[in-house]
Amino acid sequence: MPVLGFDEAVQLAYAQLHKAGASHDMAASTARALVLAEAQGISSHGLVRVQQYCVHLLNGRVKGDAEPSLLRRKGTAVLVDAKQGLAFPACDFAVQEAIGMARDTGICIAAVTNSHHAGVLVDHLRPAGAAGFVGLAFANSPAAMPAAGGRHAMFGTNPIAAIFPRRSDDPLLIDLALSEVARGKVMAAARDGRAIPQGWALDKDGNPTTDPWLAMEGSMLPMGAATSSKGAMLALIVELLVTTLTGANFGFEASSFFVDEGNAPRIGQAFILIDPASLAGPAVYYERMETVIAEMLSDDGVRLAGARRLALERKARAEGLAISDALYAQLRL
Repeated sequence: MPVLGFDEAVQLAYAQLHKAGASHDMAASTARALVLAEAQGISSHGLVRVQQYCVHLLNGRVKGDAEPSLLRRKGTAVLVDAKQGLAFPACDFAVQEAIGMARDTGICIAAVTNSHHAGVLVDHLRPAGAAGFVGLAFANSPAAMPAAGGRHAMFGTNPIAAIFPRRSDDPLLIDLALSEVARGKVMAAARDGRAIPQGWALDKDGNPTTDPWLAMEGSMLPMGAATSSKGAMLALIVELLVTTLTGANFGFEASSFFVDEGNAPRIGQAFILIDPASLAGPAVYYERMETVIAEMLSDDGVRLAGARRLALERKARAEGLAISDALYAQLRL
């Protein structure tokens, strides 16, 4: 099993993306994000996505020469146009804009339209956390889940994420899809020839299935779908937040990320940054953070949000990333 240094992996991913038509900035931003995901143990959003993005570039589902730009600014809100490029440079641009504005005003929302797959959503918030801001992030994706009581895929798995900085320790990193599990897990099961558990997905006719291939053709179940409609309601909130305010496509208007041919997804993302200094103040914020964390850790077995992924990232940066022979061969083509 090949082991790649962190920078080596970035260079390999960059080379493939650039060769497929991504500009220097787009390929560099995307390669860094995918390797960071791989380093954190989130392989479904890691280097396996290089080939997918390259095919989308080659097939015109992504514009490799797109340069994100500021579409609109009003008060403490900004709208960034990804111009049908890969999401990472547009999200980087939006978060940097939000950091500057939140520093002046205390809060900012920066949204992105005409975008693509946003990867590990919380990673976009890391610069905000490093600057001392609380950050929230939302994204939609191509249709994968039914509405409450429905049978056909309508909403994406629509992840939400948050970062809460600490004064002298790692921030809390919270990131979750609103499906029962991330769709990437179904993709991994299909690739490996494994069945999926009952309760994860429906086939295209709306019947429960344990076959990952039928699940990929059908829909994911919202989290908690077996007992309530809460997951579907949360997915609806995210869907509306990142589309009606930005002009982005709804999930049912975007072709799946998992097919080569299709339209430009043109989906949306939104980032909200809050400066603790604008409310109770940094001293109160950090004291309250450490109080709740101490209470959480008073129970054996509690793991702080993001602790495992950050530990894996440090290990990968020090020892390298182990990837499969097949994936290595793809990156070396």
